[in-house]
Amino acid sequence: MHTLPPEALKTLIQKQTGPCLSLFMPPGAVGTKPQQSQIHFRNLLRKAEEILAAHGLKPPDIRTFMEPLSGIAGQALVRKNRRDGLALFHSRDLMNLYALPLDVAELVIVGDRFHVKPLLPLLGDENRFFLLALSQKAVRLFEGSRFGLRERPLEHCPHSLEEALQYDEPERQVRFRSRAGAETATRSGHGAGADQVKDDILKFFRLIDRGLRDPLKEEKAPLVLAGVEYLFPIYRDANTYPYLMDEGIQGNPEEEEEENLHRQALQILKPYYERAEHDAIAQYRQSSGTGLTATDIREIVPAAVHGRVGILLVASGRQQWGVLTPETGAVTLHAAMKPGDEDLLDVAAIQTFINGGMVHLLPPGKIPGQEVLAAVYRY
Repeated sequence: MHTLPPEALKTLIQKQTGPCLSLFMPPGAVGTKPQQSQIHFRNLLRKAEEILAAHGLKPPDIRTFMEPLSGIAGQALVRKNRRDGLALFHSRDLMNLYALPLDVAELVIVGDRFHVKPLLPLLGDENRFFLLALSQKAVRLFEGSRFGLRERPLEHCPHSLEEALQYDEPERQVRFRSRAGAETATRSGHGAGADQVKDDILKFFRLIDRGLRDPLKEEKAPLVLAGVEYLFPIYRDANTYPYLMDEGIQGNPEEEEEENLHRQALQILKPYYERAEHDAIAQYRQSSGTGLTATDIREIVPAAVHGRVGILLVASGRQQWGVLTPETGAVTLHAAMKPGDEDLLDVAAIQTFINGGMVHLLPPGKIPGQEVLAAVYRY
């Protein structure tokens, strides 16, 4: 079982050879005992078999389809983090079980493609950020979201101050190795060696900034610094990335667990996330009455398919079952799921994402008019 990598999401939204089983189990749904998780997971697999039967599959075909999952229930016992949920995606072409860093609702769905709306928080660019963990002995870059950090390799950066000084004359390397007193002086701003150490660190940080330009050149996600406080103004002098956050994580990042770095970064970024949601809702309200907004799912779904939706606000934890007829764009709604149905909220969200629109998964009460779906059109 793996943590869901970002690149896997694009595979999941592609058309598969049906049927496609999507199964979600929330974290802590059945207590803390591993045996309880295993039993609960097997019960969800039995529910999937019942749904396959309701879709008209014969018992031999159901057994053939479900047979690859016979040993997977035990993997529900080895979650890396007990706060993770589980997500299973299975078709004739693909079978993956993921530890999911999301508080998803329990759900078992069989359709012609995978149900991925619960994963939308992992798709949105507004949820991404970078964290640069700086010390004089180590440099690490992480790509993060609301749900975790993933370290990215730094191929063209020095990884320590000593490595950076190897580009310079040998006598400065000697000074570096014996600079303990000067480093203390740097923190207090006094001492004969303070200016030299600051110059060395600034050179180090300029090399880091230069090494980050290529991997970050197309990015607009915020960058959070983690390091001891006296390094922050020096790095700001070297920085050319325009989305560096004003506030950083203070302390030696070498002594912090990734989970703690992630938690502190989210605290810094909380206003940033809230502003993105607020701006999307504000744009919807400002556009109301212009013909560029809609809340009718029968109108929004075909518009999303044709790339007209620029911003989509979707209620989390809700489904609207029905059928989209591609040839005519007609949408038929059903109160309960029927064979051949799709969650049309899922369809609208994925089509908006595929066509370059922004998708915000929000609590139902935050969507204008207490609706489950709201859209701002591009035209």
